[in-house]
Amino acid sequence: MGWTAERWARLMASPPWRKKSLFPAPETADEGGVLGFSQGLDCRMLVDAYYHGIFPWPFEEESVLWASPPRRGVLPLAEFHIPKSLKRELRKGAFQVKADTCFLEVMRGCAEAVRPDGEGTWITGKLLEAYGEFHRLGYAHSFEAFDQEGRLAGGLYGVVMGKVFCGESMFFRVSGASKAAFCAAVERMAAAGIVLIDTQMVTNLTASFGAREISRGEYLLWLENLRGDAPTPGLFSQA
Repeated sequence: MGWTAERWARLMASPPWRKKSLFPAPETADEGGVLGFSQGLDCRMLVDAYYHGIFPWPFEEESVLWASPPRRGVLPLAEFHIPKSLKRELRKGAFQVKADTCFLEVMRGCAEAVRPDGEGTWITGKLLEAYGEFHRLGYAHSFEAFDQEGRLAGGLYGVVMGKVFCGESMFFRVSGASKAAFCAAVERMAAAGIVLIDTQMVTNLTASFGAREISRGEYLLWLENLRGDAPTPGLFSQA
């Protein structure tokens, strides 16, 4: 049974994850950050996980790994900066960036993207279904970069918990599209009151914008002070 708005509203009247989580405490994860596995996932599990600093990582098509790594990549919006070379590219206005106009298309773009490590996608059909529903409820959001012909050229998606944006994945079909989407996304996040971007890990790209690594304990303190569990439909389209 899917999570209709009415069913979710009844659950939100007294969110059980505030008192007792479905998951073990993040601090009990093994050295690789693994807390456990499940056969499936739904919106109830997702909001509980993100509320406690946990995220899903598919192990196989049939299984979902739940993780809270000992080190976390973060980008406080107060520390965000755009490299000079990228600023010059952005001034050309090659892309138009929108929010929440084609969430599943962005997820599919991320799923189809070729990764530097050569590994296959971690975005399984199970995740597409669960996050699609999470988006419909107002938790998951996407940012899309369109080229001059109106074609989807790149984008990113993630989950909002209060004033934290938990970035999940990004992709590009045209060079520079994902960077343009990310920079525009940060601007809209700031306007919407987001304070921290959880990048999960620090890559060369996110580091160039100011991302850094912190301990799990420090991340959980940030999260405790900034998190919220109310859906935010239309958050960025209004920013």
